[in-house]
Amino acid sequence: MHLNESIVDDAALIMPGATLIPSFSQREKGAEHGKLVGRLREAIRRLNPALIQSHTLATLRDTLLPKLLSGDLSVADFEKEVLA
Repeated sequence: MHLNESIVDDAALIMPGATLIPSFSQREKGAEHGKLVGRLREAIRRLNPALIQSHTLATLRDTLLPKLLSGDLSVADFEKEVLA
């Protein structure tokens, strides 16, 4: 699955206040600033795959659950097809 517009639109993001934003754009803040930026980058790097996987699983759930509940789709039929 690829990152697409609907995933981005559905993602909840917390934006820093206007007084905090300039501190992230100034590279000369020193070692403490570098550590914070590094931690934020790492958190975002780990979060992206989780968001994509969460969206994929929610889509599968929303597609399959109504079919399973209505009887249109059977787990037994799936097992027969996969194991055959």
